[in-house]
Amino acid sequence: MSSGSTSSGLFSPLQLRSGQILRNRIAKAAMEEGMAGRAQLPDARLVALYRRWGAGGAGLLITGNVMVHAEALTGPGGIVLDADAPLEPFTAWAQAGKAAGAAMWMQISHPGRQVQAAMPGVVWGPSDVAVDMGRHSKRFGRPIAMTPAQIGATITRFATTALRAEQAGFDGVEVHAAHGYLLSQFLSPLVNTRTDEWGGSLENRARLLLEVVRAIRAVVSPSFAVAVKLNSADFQRGGFDADDAQQVIAMLAPLGVDLVELSGGSYESPAMAGRPTDGRTAAREAYFLELASELARTSPLPLMLTGGITRRETAEQVLANNVAVIGMGTALALTPDLPNRWRENLAASAALKPVTWSDKAAAAMAGMAMVRYQMRRLARGRNPAPGVGPAFALVSDQIVQRRALRGYRVWLATRKPRYAAIPAAAEL
Repeated sequence: MSSGSTSSGLFSPLQLRSGQILRNRIAKAAMEEGMAGRAQLPDARLVALYRRWGAGGAGLLITGNVMVHAEALTGPGGIVLDADAPLEPFTAWAQAGKAAGAAMWMQISHPGRQVQAAMPGVVWGPSDVAVDMGRHSKRFGRPIAMTPAQIGATITRFATTALRAEQAGFDGVEVHAAHGYLLSQFLSPLVNTRTDEWGGSLENRARLLLEVVRAIRAVVSPSFAVAVKLNSADFQRGGFDADDAQQVIAMLAPLGVDLVELSGGSYESPAMAGRPTDGRTAAREAYFLELASELARTSPLPLMLTGGITRRETAEQVLANNVAVIGMGTALALTPDLPNRWRENLAASAALKPVTWSDKAAAAMAGMAMVRYQMRRLARGRNPAPGVGPAFALVSDQIVQRRALRGYRVWLATRKPRYAAIPAAAEL
């Protein structure tokens, strides 16, 4: 078993299957920055943000989700790396993150049905089952069930993005198959009601994820890391659960995967935002530790756990449960040098105000807006503002998104004719 015994501690190196060595067990986990510049490309803001995080002492930096399909973005500020994107901005981004010795991985994703209703482009899913968030459901587009040809084109797009990430100087990719995005939708029996080879049994529901990983490994170098972000559970009755996660990890093991990051939840059940709906995730920190600990006992792959970790004591507790890497998001948006502070036995410098709204979906959106507010400050060279209120952050975020949406509409309109004409097989 290679689930990553961690007796040497937080600041010991970790060698991965690909041969890549992480300098310590602390990762900056993916957070959606919503900070794309012109033409949905990274610009000076993301370069500055990741240079700051890289100098903060983490062994691994994982970007926010980079989109593999220009017509399918979670929101208008999404970064797109496809066959047509110039590589130079991505090279600058990678170099900034790696400047102080951290490894830099790109999280690559397709949103599937989790696309804002105002967005142009496509809303795809394994089936035509829409996002159900009660009175917030209208915020999302109505999905159409993907055809086999669209599924094949999507596999190709993931491989294209991974190959180009390596060409740009990234050290690896993380395939996003959690939080209710497309690959997670295929895994979920609640969302995937297909009756063909892509639906039904867990083996069929996992097929898209496995084919994506195979396609990526076929085009990148053996030394390039390939990771998967997977829900430990969806926290929805009848949905993807820990037993399913255990089986999927076993399916991934022979495919050259270096690391599996465990999280949980989706837009419909936002456990990853700290509002768990399962007793086993009720801790204020390390929301998914008990599930991860169960999975680590049998996992043939090293595991990374993300979700609410802010204190060194919690991080060490996670490692003591046979988890190989601890991931932090919000904590690093507020204390970007937290790994270095832990080395000096110092604590995080600040924490966000809790969002106590009774509307859990709105509270989750406000919480994410508060984190993006901190990232925008860091990207401008300013210090975090932990006292920001949820309502102010949410309104600010909506203003930023409206501006980004105008730019995305114009950009996409100039690309659509060409994009529609590219056969999937020609994209690699």
